[in-house]
Amino acid sequence: MPKDELANKTFDVNCPNRELFAEIADKWSMMILTVVEDEPRRFNDIKRRLEGVSQKSLTQTLRKLERNGIVSRTVIDTSPIAVEYAMTTLGHSLLAPYKAIYRWTCVNLGAVDAARNAFDARKSAS
Repeated sequence: MPKDELANKTFDVNCPNRELFAEIADKWSMMILTVVEDEPRRFNDIKRRLEGVSQKSLTQTLRKLERNGIVSRTVIDTSPIAVEYAMTTLGHSLLAPYKAIYRWTCVNLGAVDAARNAFDARKSAS
């Protein structure tokens, strides 16, 4: 998409890109893809690796990612039955942008913290 097209984009309520962006850019989606990047993982393994995620949030996020073709879900016929999640080819195509955002946070965390502190100080003073 040419740069000038991006400059003229608006995100109206019916924009399909807006919906997809919301479904793949939330914090749990990004972390889940990092966890399943190298190998398929079972639900509880993913949950253990994502401190603070509730079972409900993890389930909902995995369903969104599966629906969008980003992860695959495989039922393993064991006793008890197990479910494994793996990154799809489409999911792998998201890794470069996700890693770029993560690198940005690492490089700029100090500047963001300084901006937060300055903002909070201004708010406290008023």
